[in-house]
Amino acid sequence: MYVPHDIDGLAAKFGSDKAFANLLDTLFTLESKRGERGSIGQYWHGNEPGQQLPYLYNYVGQPWKTQKLVNRILNELYTTNPDGLAGNDDCGQISAWYILSSMGFYPVAPGQTIYAIGSPLFPKATIHLESGKTFTIQAKNRTPENCYIQSALLNGNPYQKSYLKHEDIVNGGELVFEMGPQPNQNWGTAKT
Repeated sequence: MYVPHDIDGLAAKFGSDKAFANLLDTLFTLESKRGERGSIGQYWHGNEPGQQLPYLYNYVGQPWKTQKLVNRILNELYTTNPDGLAGNDDCGQISAWYILSSMGFYPVAPGQTIYAIGSPLFPKATIHLESGKTFTIQAKNRTPENCYIQSALLNGNPYQKSYLKHEDIVNGGELVFEMGPQPNQNWGTAKT
């Protein structure tokens, strides 16, 4: 399943978005005999080339599943213990996943100019850009239980996409999420 540059094409190979989502459900729920720390079903977070997998639900209209998984990974698979990373942090990739995901987004396909939205971990994070501008992400009502996006505003305007454009970040501004304890299955489901 390593074609991060063409998730739509990959989903089509499985017949439909629903079929692909079912495949992802199986990946994250099928019991693993390995018992390896960092596993969720058959997914192992230490396998860096597959770290985009929790975000793929965004591409098939089920972003609330991405939000739940990202929240789980951030809260369960990262600790401050000596073995607090699930795998070998080759070139800082496992740490980079944490930093980006904790702000609420991740580049599923490096080289593309979009970032899939997950579940921000902190109530507020600010990126200080080289241009002197800032991009701030706020997650109102964020608690460990309130990991689901209820609504979003980008620079004061309603935002319904499950991704951000790179230009939205580098132009500076503010992304505000309203968080809640139950999935909003209407937010971020459109393909465009």
